[in-house]
Amino acid sequence: MEWVTHSAWETEALAARLAARLSAGDVLAFTGGLGAGKTAFVRGLCRGLGSPAPVSSPTFALMNEYRGGRLTLYHFDLYRIETDDDLAAIGYYDAAGAPGAVTAVEWSENVPEAFGEEVIRVRIEPEGDDVRRITVEGVDGFEDSGT
Repeated sequence: MEWVTHSAWETEALAARLAARLSAGDVLAFTGGLGAGKTAFVRGLCRGLGSPAPVSSPTFALMNEYRGGRLTLYHFDLYRIETDDDLAAIGYYDAAGAPGAVTAVEWSENVPEAFGEEVIRVRIEPEGDDVRRITVEGVDGFEDSGT
């Protein structure tokens, strides 16, 4: 399903609604260029899961962990990751599918072989200053959730 948001707040609100549909073990694979709004979307996921943690891009840390909500959220940035061995080295396979957690992965296109059919795909495309076209695939019923 596809949505157009007109501000970072709208992007976060859409993500918060998606968070209500997430279950432990879900993996969200994000695509979108620099500044597309991937971290804003993750901020909304975190809020929607009920975590009070401040969200920041894991560009340098490679992985951030947000606790305190309905589910723990592992947030990965694969911008500098190129191989399956790199993924293993940063702990991706330990986090993805962990009990009581969901995993959000920015720059998933850098290691596409790591994501199977069961992944939730989120594509964010800027269309102006604050306008974003957001496509979400792989979540049953989300298109009917009033978003």
